[in-house]
Amino acid sequence: MMYWVTMWGNAQSTVLPQPAIYAKNITLRYPLFIPFSGNKIRITFDNFCCKERIILDEIYASIGDELSDEAMIEGIPITNSFKKKFVIEAGKSITSDPLDFVLEEGKYLILSIYIKDYTNLTSGVDVIGPLSKGYFSYGNQALAKKLDINLSKSTSWVYFLSNVDVYTEDHNEAIICYGDSITSQDWPDYFLLALREAGIKNRSVIRKAVSGTRILREYSCITYQSYGKNGFHRFEHEVSSVSGAKTIIVQHGINDIIHPVGAELNPFRPMSDLPTAKELISGLQFYEQCAFKLGLDLYFGTLLPIYGWRTYQPFRENLKNEVNHWIRKRKNVDFEAELASYRDYHYEFKQGYDSGDHLHPSKEAYQRMGKLMAQRIIDDL
Repeated sequence: MMYWVTMWGNAQSTVLPQPAIYAKNITLRYPLFIPFSGNKIRITFDNFCCKERIILDEIYASIGDELSDEAMIEGIPITNSFKKKFVIEAGKSITSDPLDFVLEEGKYLILSIYIKDYTNLTSGVDVIGPLSKGYFSYGNQALAKKLDINLSKSTSWVYFLSNVDVYTEDHNEAIICYGDSITSQDWPDYFLLALREAGIKNRSVIRKAVSGTRILREYSCITYQSYGKNGFHRFEHEVSSVSGAKTIIVQHGINDIIHPVGAELNPFRPMSDLPTAKELISGLQFYEQCAFKLGLDLYFGTLLPIYGWRTYQPFRENLKNEVNHWIRKRKNVDFEAELASYRDYHYEFKQGYDSGDHLHPSKEAYQRMGKLMAQRIIDDL
């Protein structure tokens, strides 16, 4: 049997604030790793976080051999109700018509999006990792086999693109990784690579993560607009859109703990935003309830060390540890125990596992997280 499975996915948020928020006559290009083969594709574009209509004039699909802007064949048009132009109202999403298109496992689907007239370009998410890269180029280069090097540049920002589904065999399935900056960075890519190295090639890893996001609170100011919506607004919208998913890993909540510093220091970060452990756990229980309703097998990832981070205080450490104590009683992957040592009443990153800011893991640590998660999935097969 064949069915639809999401092979690639992304969360929705708002880009970092800048004076210019509109763009025109620009091409966006995204090479997306193909984890398993199929014979049809459909693409979802989401305007969840933009407050006005967006227009995508032309969208093409091609195939590439590597994580680059180079396409092997001329692009095939992606359509919506048999029209090339996608008009997406504020807060809405559109899924393309299914397209007969042969996808070969291990190659890259190259998606090119051309925006002709002034369009709000604030809806986007920053993602990085060994399988993640994007490009933008001036002018209409949507059908170019390779972007003009003088007019193009790589970018880690992904605009509007939400999910790519492939019509594939029913033994393939999607795994969702949901969270904040730690998950918008490298470890989900390393997780997929570790699965493949272990011979598990019937899984996709779908990243639904927004840097700076919290479970309980969200910002209304442009200073922190890129931190996006809170978990109560995000979770079901993002997770329910993934086709063929059976498993979700949630690693979320550290920003609820480290952001509040007091209005006298930052008017947008009052201490009243700081949750109790009970309140933060109630947010994780909300995720549990939603996952159960969606029929997903849920793993929690423990929160990582914050010792040495610029807002570190012992009361934040205690709050994190209370939440992790609750997580460890659930089905979990203990990232903190793998990456950190406990000493003098706090956890801190082991040598080589700190990126340098005492919050985000190093590349080596992200690789370790990916392998740890892959081994847990393999053990539970």
